[in-house]
Amino acid sequence: MADCSLRPHVHWAQRHRELYLRVELSDVKNPDVSIADNVLRFRGRAAAAAGRVLSHRQSVAPRIYMWGTFPRPSVCLRRAHKAPLCPLSQPHLEAQGHGAKGDNIYEFQIEFLEPVEPKPVCRVTQRQLNITVQKKESSWWERLTKQEKRPLFLAPDFDRWLDESDAEMELKEKEEEKINKMKIESRVPKDPFKHLKKGYLIMYNLVQFLGFSWIFVNMTVRLFILGKDSFYDTFHTIADMMYFCQTLALMEILNSLIGLVRSPLIPAVIQVFGRNFILFVVLGSLEEMQSKAVVFFLFYFWSIIELFRYPYYMLSCMGIEWKPLTWLRYTSWIPLYPLGGLAEAVCLIQSIPIFSETGKFSLGLPNPLNVTIQFSFLLQMYLIALFLGLFVNFRYLYKQRKQHLGPKKRKMK
Repeated sequence: MADCSLRPHVHWAQRHRELYLRVELSDVKNPDVSIADNVLRFRGRAAAAAGRVLSHRQSVAPRIYMWGTFPRPSVCLRRAHKAPLCPLSQPHLEAQGHGAKGDNIYEFQIEFLEPVEPKPVCRVTQRQLNITVQKKESSWWERLTKQEKRPLFLAPDFDRWLDESDAEMELKEKEEEKINKMKIESRVPKDPFKHLKKGYLIMYNLVQFLGFSWIFVNMTVRLFILGKDSFYDTFHTIADMMYFCQTLALMEILNSLIGLVRSPLIPAVIQVFGRNFILFVVLGSLEEMQSKAVVFFLFYFWSIIELFRYPYYMLSCMGIEWKPLTWLRYTSWIPLYPLGGLAEAVCLIQSIPIFSETGKFSLGLPNPLNVTIQFSFLLQMYLIALFLGLFVNFRYLYKQRKQHLGPKKRKMK
């Protein structure tokens, strides 16, 4: 038995250049919507949303029985109201959907009053189907359909309805807004070095990404081949590349200082100078520290963090956003920054006795009391400052994560 066709309730509104149709159907998939000869045709299988549903034919046609007899007119009317008729039509693409009352086929057609563009734009939601049709000429229609009598399934969409004067004001406001935007853009001086700056930032982030990728891959391969023995010669194998990357990282402070990037200056200074202090002063000046296992974990955590940070910045310079990378950029720091900070603290704690014994970098003051400022004491003060710096960076990164990954606030109209 063929499925019966129903008419959904359709709401409409207009602007000078557009027509808006809202079809009260839920769970519509792949709707068949087309415009030919200035007539919009819709056919689909779905579940009716809250609202009125009309039969395909408002007039009741007589049914022919195999016995060649006709039922009484009253019987025809009752049966027509109980079961809508199924028209004979050409095959259509049927949209799939479901609802509490089961699947039904819905269709309608509208012949527009004036010419329209033959390409409608459809947007399907769980509760309805929205169709936008462009008028060929900007004008205000006195009605939607060519026929003077309004079809029963069609009604105004009061949520979007505007009078002609209101629509003209809205159109003028949009044009004024567009003109003001163009004026503002014309007042902003164009940067002649824009492409040069972008190219520099892309190259900087690419070089840093390749450098830290080399460190990460080299350390990972050595770990699988040598096992725990790779912990103790990490510095002698990786130090040259780490020196290069961390020296180049000083450019991040300069980039923020001269306004090449929008990153705040203080977090960049804390991270770059903190790492370089550990690398050049603590590890680079003490051979005893260079064979410590903590160096492996320190370099490993540093490199993993940068594997997500620099590609994200590089793609941002190109105007590209890759959501998985964005999530990794603003999520990986949650475990990695505390682990990196812990490794830096362990380096400081292990180096304090060595600096105390050797007296390296200690400062003797020429005074009657013969006071000497021990560098190990300064390291203890720096250890406290290390955790304060980590707190500042954590707070900044948390705000960044909330801004990029948190729920978007809706703009109030």
